[in-house]
Amino acid sequence: MMKRIEAMVEGLTPGYFALVMASGIISVGLQLVGHSTLSLVLFVVCGASYGILCVLNVWRFVQFRHALASDFRDPKRAFGFFTFVAATNVLGARAAAQGWFQVTAALLAISVVVWIVLGYVIPWSAVLGQEQRPVVALANGTWFIWVVASQSVAVSAATLEVWVDAGRSYLAILAVFSWSIGVFLYAASGMIVTLRIMLYPLDPVEFDPPYWVSMGAVAITVVAGARIVAMDSAPMVDATRGLVAGASVVFWAFATWLIPVLLAVGVWRHWFHKVPLVYVPTLWSMIFPLGMYAVAGIYLGRADQLPVVEWIGSSWLWVALLAWLVVLLAMGQALVRALLGRSTSARANSNSEVPG
Repeated sequence: MMKRIEAMVEGLTPGYFALVMASGIISVGLQLVGHSTLSLVLFVVCGASYGILCVLNVWRFVQFRHALASDFRDPKRAFGFFTFVAATNVLGARAAAQGWFQVTAALLAISVVVWIVLGYVIPWSAVLGQEQRPVVALANGTWFIWVVASQSVAVSAATLEVWVDAGRSYLAILAVFSWSIGVFLYAASGMIVTLRIMLYPLDPVEFDPPYWVSMGAVAITVVAGARIVAMDSAPMVDATRGLVAGASVVFWAFATWLIPVLLAVGVWRHWFHKVPLVYVPTLWSMIFPLGMYAVAGIYLGRADQLPVVEWIGSSWLWVALLAWLVVLLAMGQALVRALLGRSTSARANSNSEVPG
């Protein structure tokens, strides 16, 4: 049993913090629409999974450093490390809803440091330092997680603004700064991933759930923008409020347009090309965008007084919750099978790590 657990830790995907992101953002959405008890349940799952994944990653660093270093050099996996930044801020945003602003502030401080470090280390280790050329051939949906991480910093900074008296202008600078970086990173990531799709053969197996982050990255940009628009007067906010508000509506429209495209890709992948629909850890990278789109609609609808947009977000929240529950149950079943040593079809897929 211990050997199996160690093998699972060694093969732990860097993007598993998307589980925390998915649970946390759906919890935030449920809190916004008044389902406090159900929201609290997902908040507990969010916090517990965050703690467990932190312990597992420390274990992996201590005992399987070679595997961790290999992930940092792999363009297909390295950007998954940014899920830690996003998960930390999503957890912080949900903690703020409980009035735990000190926790939010501490988590924001941690996330900013890691965001800055990873923002320079990962592009160098996984892209610029990559011997294989062209690197664009290795790009995939996980590259959009860098955008999500940047926008999550903006969300946390804007969330803390209501609690901080002194230093509000600094939070405003951080929020607008990280939001702006996220917008430019989305343009860059979108261009690179599009070139990869258009110029190189794409096996249906490779068109995996992280491509949904292309929509989730736009949705969290909307949430961050809506939170910035709602901030009190500050020089940085006042200078950009109109731009951010207008851009947020445009981004929400684009996120909405992406959903049918991604659904069609799923049909193409699983129905026409018969790729097995089994549990893989990267499925959480699909659930998070579903939840984030719902929250984006709620926030934007309230911030810009767009009741139709708020209704769409509130309705979509239940789609995200159902998908979260299905994937959670699938994860539990996959973990049991892995611990018992039973083979699964997911293990035959090079893109589907052993769950854990």
